[in-house]
Amino acid sequence: MKENMVSTNLEEIEGEEEHEHVYDRYKELKLLDESKSGVKGLVDSGLSKVPKIFIHDKIHEHNNQITSTNLNIPIIDFGPLLTSSSSRFDIIEKVKYASENWGFFQVINHGIPSTVLDDMLHGVLRFHEQDTETKKEFYSRDITKRAYFNTNFDFYVTPAVNWRDTLSCVMAPQPLDPQELPSICRDITIEYSEYVKKVGMLLFELLSEALGLNSSYLKDIDCAEGLFVISHYYPPCPEPELTFGTSAHSDSSFLTVLLQDQIGGLQVFHEDQWVDVTPIPGALVVNLGDMMQLITNDKFISVKHRVLAQKLGPRVSVACFFRQHLPPENSKLYGPISELLTPENPPVYKETSVKDLVSHYYGKGLDGTSALEHFRL
Repeated sequence: MKENMVSTNLEEIEGEEEHEHVYDRYKELKLLDESKSGVKGLVDSGLSKVPKIFIHDKIHEHNNQITSTNLNIPIIDFGPLLTSSSSRFDIIEKVKYASENWGFFQVINHGIPSTVLDDMLHGVLRFHEQDTETKKEFYSRDITKRAYFNTNFDFYVTPAVNWRDTLSCVMAPQPLDPQELPSICRDITIEYSEYVKKVGMLLFELLSEALGLNSSYLKDIDCAEGLFVISHYYPPCPEPELTFGTSAHSDSSFLTVLLQDQIGGLQVFHEDQWVDVTPIPGALVVNLGDMMQLITNDKFISVKHRVLAQKLGPRVSVACFFRQHLPPENSKLYGPISELLTPENPPVYKETSVKDLVSHYYGKGLDGTSALEHFRL
């Protein structure tokens, strides 16, 4: 009933504003936020039009950008790592190529059982599709909480709200009390996170070696210390041409491991065109974040990506960010790795803490600009 009221109220506000030629954006935002029912609540109410707060002014400009149909991000098979030491060099070369040229790749035969992947996606569905009143208990805009649900982390600062709801869980470095997680997806979130940590450790080894460093280098400087898990739910959208599931952005992490369902919609910006990241059953999508580009002094790249809104749905995905979420004030500083610097390749970034980069990232929201520009020398 409350969802219906929110939908009706949004439509009434927009009708009044159209008549009076006044647009009170904050009023619309606050109405949706205070409903604590998210975008799914709007869809459940039978909304037939996208409210104005979701409409991206420059969406036609974005949609006119070229989308490639004949390019695919690299796919790397980790299976041979388990059976042959001689294939490690070949896999490192593939990781290096993908990290320098794409910032993205898909991994198959990574060691996480398909049953665990499926159970995690089902857990996300269960959380977002449970009784609204139960789900509301986790609704919050306090990003220091260990587990919280909301619509868009940058809800009040973004130029346009994205068509998705999210459950965010800080799984590491501090041990999480399981009781802080929603019971409906608690066990699988914990199990999946443990598997992802193992995959992350292997990825950081391969990335270290791809940089010509000792295999434990990135782990030793605490790149793998934090794990921030965000589970997205993208409801079907009545007017997908007006909004985005997630607008163009790069990640703030050192590394992101993404599990997506088979609906599709994720795109990567490569060589001035958008490339579909075609779902592969059982695969994980890996991408490098801003912190990785910063410490590698632009050798490895953190690239723009987005998720299209679609009439199909819901789409669900789980993004695991390897970075501390909001570490203490005295958290360590990261700058370009000294071993990678030469007189011909001087540092292009100043030192920063993860907290400062994340705070800047959250402060500006997904506005289409890179957070890294703020930290360039």
